Amino acid sequence: MIVDRQGRRFRNLRISLTSACNYACTYCVPNGKRLVAAQDELSAEAMARGVAYLIEAAGIERLRITGGEPLVSPKLEAFMTAVGQMGLQDISLTTNGQLLAKKLPLLVNAGIRRLNVSLDTLDASAFRGIARGGDLATVLDGMNEASAAGMKIKVNMVPLRGQNLDQVMPLLDYCLERGYELRFIELMRMGHLANDSNAFLQQFVSLQQLLSLIGERYEYLQADAPVDATAVRYEIPGQGYFGVIANESVPFCRTCSRLRLSSTGWLHGCLSSSNRHYIGDLLDKPRHQALPALQGLLVKALGDKQEVAFSGGATVMKIIGG
Repeated sequence: MIVDRQGRRFRNLRISLTSACNYACTYCVPNGKRLVAAQDELSAEAMARGVAYLIEAAGIERLRITGGEPLVSPKLEAFMTAVGQMGLQDISLTTNGQLLAKKLPLLVNAGIRRLNVSLDTLDASAFRGIARGGDLATVLDGMNEASAAGMKIKVNMVPLRGQNLDQVMPLLDYCLERGYELRFIELMRMGHLANDSNAFLQQFVSLQQLLSLIGERYEYLQADAPVDATAVRYEIPGQGYFGVIANESVPFCRTCSRLRLSSTGWLHGCLSSSNRHYIGDLLDKPRHQALPALQGLLVKALGDKQEVAFSGGATVMKIIGG
């Protein structure tokens, strides 16, 4: 087991199945161009082998499948079939929901029981302005179908001043009515925002601002959350829960247990570090050769983690998932 001096280790793996996405959200892709699959993306078989090796080398317990947008990837079925047999405690998936209804039978059959759906507004016009793609009604219908199929749904919203701050309460009401748990995500200093403080501050909405808005309508109590959770979680008694991933306001670096693997075979131990570690070449090697080399890279990746708080990173989020 690889552990650092703060007692942190890798328990949660987030794997970007592809960098391709059918959206081009303003806070992620400033030029409006949709990202496509990289030419050197790993095959489904290689990615599944990477997960198996990381389970053994790092003690990974939980897997989240991300992107880009994982539902656009032709590797989805083969990859999920393989990792579903690895004995992980939990496998979940993050999606923008545009293809959710179409892919729902595949997800159900693969044993996916938890979904995070990225949704920043319930206003159809604003939706198109932020996502620069997709259709709001299609996403909402997909979520309803997934919920009816027994899936637990969390909704991820990035509140932005000047774009969707007026949607905080409508979206919270919508989620409470349907039993979805809404997660507000503070804007992160990632990609083009890492070195543009003005653009970041013009859009940033803090934890305290969100709680002030919500407190005008609801009474809430702080709820329990796992020790390595990224979200500060709250209960509205008798109605449901919401959370805030308060990366800036309440940093969670001290307890972070996340490791990320890109679709092109790079390990990222920390979103705030430009360091990355290539394991693609190890995935063609037999286990007895791959594992010792992989453990050495994992020590480096764990050492990349910030000790106290996120300080920003130039990596584009879509490349390595949320």
